Amino acid sequence: MTDLSEYRVRKEPFYQPQGHEVSLFAAAYRRRLPVMVKGPTGCGKSRFIEYMAWQLDRPLITVACNEDMSASDLVGRYLLDAGGTRWIDGPLTVAARLGAICYLDEVVEARQDTTVVIHSLTDHRRALPLDKKGELVRAHPDFQLVISYNPGYQSLMKDLKSSTKQRFAAFDFAYPPPELETEILVREAGVPAHVAAQLVCIGGVARKLKGHGLDEGISTRLLVYAGVLIQDGVTPQDACRMALVTPITDDADIRATLEHAIRATFV
Repeated sequence: MTDLSEYRVRKEPFYQPQGHEVSLFAAAYRRRLPVMVKGPTGCGKSRFIEYMAWQLDRPLITVACNEDMSASDLVGRYLLDAGGTRWIDGPLTVAARLGAICYLDEVVEARQDTTVVIHSLTDHRRALPLDKKGELVRAHPDFQLVISYNPGYQSLMKDLKSSTKQRFAAFDFAYPPPELETEILVREAGVPAHVAAQLVCIGGVARKLKGHGLDEGISTRLLVYAGVLIQDGVTPQDACRMALVTPITDDADIRATLEHAIRATFV
């Protein structure tokens, strides 16, 4: 039997609310509604779910979805060992059996035939059939399913089916407004407020380029990385190039635009 204590969030994660998402998620959990969290990369989706697991005092089992993930990776499989074959529950089954919050991160990356297995857990049935084992797992009363994805990467080949989307209550996330994002950088990176504000300014420039050469703007996560490097003694311009420019683009014109913003900000 899996010990759920290893999935407990033991320390309060830092999370700065942008609106009423904390109380709304708590309401969804009280009714055990499945929840979908949508927003750009690095805007705080996973941190929010971690914070809510801590707030609700529930274990959190996180699955990083990818295109090679099979249904067996979620629900479980038979394995061979010295004693013969034995069944090993997957993370979704563990969460359903024992009453954890199961968080499928970037669920749109998984194959559609894989995500179908969550359907029976997201309606009145709240059950998970293990066809290979011939067992029907009734979800624990404390179980909740949460998924996240980035709508900016939707395509005809990579999107959730409507039949999946309509099983979830949903939250839209965005990058925080400048004042709030500055506070987050001060807390997370330990930089002075004026440096945090300068980094946020550069982030704002990059986000205006989305759709004009950039698929995504600079995330709050990358701004924190830049701040951490600055706190470690790296010059602001080098820290920004390392954390804010090189990771997100190889386009010479976009890089030149961002370099200009960095030089203008950190004279």
